[in-house]
Amino acid sequence: MTRDTRPHVLIVGGGYVGLYTALRLERRLGAHEARVTMVNPENFMLYQSLLPEVASGTLAPSHAVVPLRRTLKRTRLLAGRVTGLDHRRRTATVQPYEGEPGEVVYDHVVIGLGSVTKVLPVPGLVQRAVGFTTVTEAIFLRNQVLSRMEAAEALTDEAARRRALTFVFVGGGYSGVEALAELEDLARDACRYFPSIAPRELRWVLVEVTDRILPIVDRDLAEYATRLLRERGVDVYLETSLESAEDGVIVLSNGERFEADTLCWAAGVSPDPLAAGMGLPADDMGRLVVDECLRVRHTPGAWAAGDCAAVPDLIEGGTCPPSAQYAVREARRLGDNLAAVIRGRELTPFRHRSPGELITLGRHRGVARLLRLRLRGFLPWYLRRLYHIARIPSPLRKLEVWLDWTSALAKPRDVVHLGSEEHPREPFHEAAERTGAG
Repeated sequence: MTRDTRPHVLIVGGGYVGLYTALRLERRLGAHEARVTMVNPENFMLYQSLLPEVASGTLAPSHAVVPLRRTLKRTRLLAGRVTGLDHRRRTATVQPYEGEPGEVVYDHVVIGLGSVTKVLPVPGLVQRAVGFTTVTEAIFLRNQVLSRMEAAEALTDEAARRRALTFVFVGGGYSGVEALAELEDLARDACRYFPSIAPRELRWVLVEVTDRILPIVDRDLAEYATRLLRERGVDVYLETSLESAEDGVIVLSNGERFEADTLCWAAGVSPDPLAAGMGLPADDMGRLVVDECLRVRHTPGAWAAGDCAAVPDLIEGGTCPPSAQYAVREARRLGDNLAAVIRGRELTPFRHRSPGELITLGRHRGVARLLRLRLRGFLPWYLRRLYHIARIPSPLRKLEVWLDWTSALAKPRDVVHLGSEEHPREPFHEAAERTGAG
């Protein structure tokens, strides 16, 4: 049997960095020049920027993901997790879904682990809150909002109704604001189907520890977004933190104390701890230290980008922000540079100047900073959708999603909640008990 002598590239993580690095390598290198393996827990890449609309039901969950096996033609996908790395031996330990862990030998490793929710030691937080970084969490929040409205429709106890109809979001950044705005829009629309619930009974609370929301846009747009949310009845608390959430009792640092069944924690992310645990150079924040060409410093054969890497910003200074916009472009440059190394060519430093940001504030509403333009209302909302369609790798998928999104503009919002999907075996168990088989 002939030994495969092609350089082997191992990509750890199938997010923005993993997918776009693999796509770049497939485009730049022939099948005879290298082989590529990706290790990721899921067989899809998630566009986290679209989670708010998945939560509100204006987008189908399938529109927020890219199927890795269908998109990557020459990359081998291993469903599992890299649990350890011995870069001196160029081996990674992989724990698959089932079976014993095994070793994968590589020549180059690309670390694209991204980030995880930053959880603080707030009493009751772990027991009561849900994050907002996965499709599962987005669908859960949608089901939670609608199920609490269903519960309130039948409740006669006023305190219980207030608790059911109170929704708290901690974190005034991009994720927290967009999630709250989309779900508030959903609940407001849904009120027409709940005769006993008036929109004014819904209480939405946004808690932000700094003096403003949306730090990624200019202050005037952030102030506009704050006014818009408050006009819609949202309680926006600035310079305020969550002190406790025990037993569903929300205690804020400003002295507010009330009960709520729904608590979403969107107060930031941290680099995946596994990145700093791989024995590669890392900074105090747990990010891998890379040079301007995306190589892990002093570690030939190791590359990193995205949220888990401290990428030098050659334009603004410091390090690049942990955003999808930067991660995609870092991944493309990383793929180009890795292909260049394999071919013995010169590397190109990563440079990117952000053209702006697009943020949704509910259906048909948004804000944007595009170069010198400041946009508000429908246009930035629609431009945001077009931007994300442009990021989808497959032309056929682009067309499919665009047609579906455009046709949905004229459709009423779906207010069905599928809470039973969180406990799929319950109907079977109930049937067994009722038929005497349980």
